[in-house]
Amino acid sequence: MPNWTRTFVRYVDILNYRVGRFAMYLLFALMAVMLWSSFARTALTPTIWTDEMGQFLMVGYFMLGGAYAIQMDSAVRMDLLYSRWSDRTKALVDVVTIFALLFYLCVLLYGGIESTAYAIEYGEQRRGLWRPYMWPIKVVMCIGITLMILQFIAILFRDIAKLRGEEL
Repeated sequence: MPNWTRTFVRYVDILNYRVGRFAMYLLFALMAVMLWSSFARTALTPTIWTDEMGQFLMVGYFMLGGAYAIQMDSAVRMDLLYSRWSDRTKALVDVVTIFALLFYLCVLLYGGIESTAYAIEYGEQRRGLWRPYMWPIKVVMCIGITLMILQFIAILFRDIAKLRGEEL
């Protein structure tokens, strides 16, 4: 495999590892917001921002941690046949099926960018009492989708190298 491929895979892995480790700590922020919500509902006056902030933090946790989960091979997979195959057969099947996944993610990213542009242009706000702006979470979603696309391209390069008898 060319050197640029090895460099690409290495940098994508480093980027997704660091972003994924950061995303892990969003779970603690989510727990803090939910704990505050419970405390405020019982001891103080209920707050209007905690439910939506919890939802936003969960989306950030899920979207930014997705590429990390894929990188660590901890995503759920239907393993009825896959686990019995050789590494080369797994790589061949992954190379074939990854294009459908990349197409789906690219369509998802296109829609996300369109939705983000709309949210920025018109100042879209969520319905409810708190009415937070929607563009920050949509930007996070687009970043997460982009990181997943990059990670799957890196996986594609690894599988092609494996089919060629090389290791990346």
